[in-house]
Amino acid sequence: MDFGLERGFQLWNPRYSTDSMECVPIRGIASSAFGEPHAMADPVKPSPVSAAGDALRKQLLQARSQSKDPAVAAVEDVPFNPPMPWFGIDIGGSLVKLVYFEPENVLPEDAACEVEQTKIIQRYLTSNKTYGDTGIRDAHLEMRGVPINHHIGTLHFIRFPSSAMEKFIHLAKSKGLSALTTTVCATGGGAFAYEKTLRQELNLELHKFDELDSLISGIHYIEYNHPEETFTFENPLDEGQCKRVPHSIRDLYPYLVVNVGSGVSILLVESRTKYRRVWGTSIGGGTFMGLCCLLTGCQTFEEGIELAAKGDHRNIDKLVRDIYGGDYSRFNLPGDTVASSFAQMMDPEKRKTARKEDLARAVLVTVTNNIGSIAMMCAMNNGVDKVVFMGNFLRVNAISMKQLAYAMDYWSKGQCKALFMEHEGYFGAVGCLLEYMNLGRINQNSSDAKPV
Repeated sequence: MDFGLERGFQLWNPRYSTDSMECVPIRGIASSAFGEPHAMADPVKPSPVSAAGDALRKQLLQARSQSKDPAVAAVEDVPFNPPMPWFGIDIGGSLVKLVYFEPENVLPEDAACEVEQTKIIQRYLTSNKTYGDTGIRDAHLEMRGVPINHHIGTLHFIRFPSSAMEKFIHLAKSKGLSALTTTVCATGGGAFAYEKTLRQELNLELHKFDELDSLISGIHYIEYNHPEETFTFENPLDEGQCKRVPHSIRDLYPYLVVNVGSGVSILLVESRTKYRRVWGTSIGGGTFMGLCCLLTGCQTFEEGIELAAKGDHRNIDKLVRDIYGGDYSRFNLPGDTVASSFAQMMDPEKRKTARKEDLARAVLVTVTNNIGSIAMMCAMNNGVDKVVFMGNFLRVNAISMKQLAYAMDYWSKGQCKALFMEHEGYFGAVGCLLEYMNLGRINQNSSDAKPV
């Protein structure tokens, strides 16, 4: 049985154990780049933009000096930062995500980096909401007054299709990026695929950061600095009563992270410094997009979701009631539960009348069912009651979010909650930004080392 829009998914006993899977420690990015969030004092309120950079640094240092965590309190008085501009990039299979940090004030030790090219890039990134034909800055996700490396500033979130990566490289070259820095911190498969091109065209070396490490690092940072980042839905399938409810996961371990990009990775997060990958599937956002293009002729993810919103998967899928004439009460399976995805299409007459909208909705329900079923299995197998779904598959995709929220609650009898995050899809790029800022300290320590 599968995981239908109105009802949810049928559970089964997990066949595989994950006990032997290795726990992966996360490198200490947080402590050196912005401090361990859970150990800091109350978040420092940003000073007015007109305040001097030194005043900002004193506020941050005071917060860190009051911390009981030695890793936080031991941060050096004078930070050492890499060259501007400060950004991290996640080059995925479908989308490229870029996060840019715009400091409110430039500290004296960074003044040399604030050259004219930096100002040009900053103006270009922050004064536009679109870049070329496909680049978009998600202005509604902008985060102001956040701290990184003794600076207070604004995080900007930018995305464009991976197919436009060559255009991005050309744009970066035209803006003089290669004259400002020699290293870019990147993650995702594209960090390997475009490494040679970036070196040849921009004279840039890629510092490749593991995509799961960067994901977890970015989650912890955003969750700490954006109190209403994580949320769930109440009454998700009731359009009149459905509402979004904040639900923080800060320090509420363990929980699962289901990262839905082109494919899916499922992580068990056990603390701020330890996680392990427990499962995954190749059926994810790329599957939805590929099948939608094939079956409906749509060209973009947004177009596919728009078609699905107007469709009815019941014209394509075979339901429990189509087989049993109603509910299958012995196993508590309501009649509107999906029994077999796309099985109505075995009928030649129904194939003739299948609408593009119905096909798109059926693809969306099929992919979401698969993700939700595997997530529930992993939650059961690991004794977890919080499952955080994220990734660009859920961007502008309230249908899948509400379906997951309902089904997780229904089949767990209210014991397991589906959670979502506002900055879904950008956490890997945030982790890369933090890693890039950390490179300055690493390089400083290396240069300060005395020869034996």
